[in-house]
Amino acid sequence: MTDDNDLVRRGDADGIATITLDRPDKLNALSPAMFVALRAHLDDVATDESVRCVVLTGAGRAFCAGHDLDSISSDEQAVSKHFETETIDALESLPQPTIARIQGHCYTGGLELALGCDLLVASESAKLGDTHGQWGLVPIWGMSVRLPERVGRSTAKELMFTSRRVPGRKALDLGLVDRCVADDELDATVAALAAEICANSAGTNRIVKRLIADHAERSRDAALQHERALPHGVPDDMRERLSSGGR
Repeated sequence: MTDDNDLVRRGDADGIATITLDRPDKLNALSPAMFVALRAHLDDVATDESVRCVVLTGAGRAFCAGHDLDSISSDEQAVSKHFETETIDALESLPQPTIARIQGHCYTGGLELALGCDLLVASESAKLGDTHGQWGLVPIWGMSVRLPERVGRSTAKELMFTSRRVPGRKALDLGLVDRCVADDELDATVAALAAEICANSAGTNRIVKRLIADHAERSRDAALQHERALPHGVPDDMRERLSSGGR
């Protein structure tokens, strides 16, 4: 029997927590047990002040091929009714900036997971798509909300209605990912982006992320008023950075 901790790994270095879906023989297809392991890591990271950026990736040839169809057909149950959805919500709500490092397949549940991240970086050979319609399934992990937020309503409809898979470069053109790079540049690009984020004030990044999330719940005028009230305070390192010239 595979221990849940073997299904999702975490490694930390230089303020970056890398969370890796580690089921490469199944293209990291998501099972209930994987969500349990992922949630445990997310809960730990959320309260870890040493983590300044989170990278979510998959082991082997794929980021994540989606929901494990074997677990659906065998009626394998999650620990609670909405556990998977709440886990993606927890990813989206992490206080740290998050990056999805996407290679190979990123389909359906895997795409829903990636869309829970702040920034998506894909390789040119990556393939992204929503295949709910191909299998006669309906989204419950956030696809109908987060995909239109990313690419607009009409483009989201086309992708969802057709179950079309798009390569990394096309995903960039659609706004589905933020960067697309050559396969052999993916690791270096993600590492450089994470390092650039970590060089900034962790407190500022956390507050900015919360402010942007707050805006979604308010009108534009209300969001402007909310921002100027400093609802989340100021970063702990503000004075230190000001006195050191922003370093």
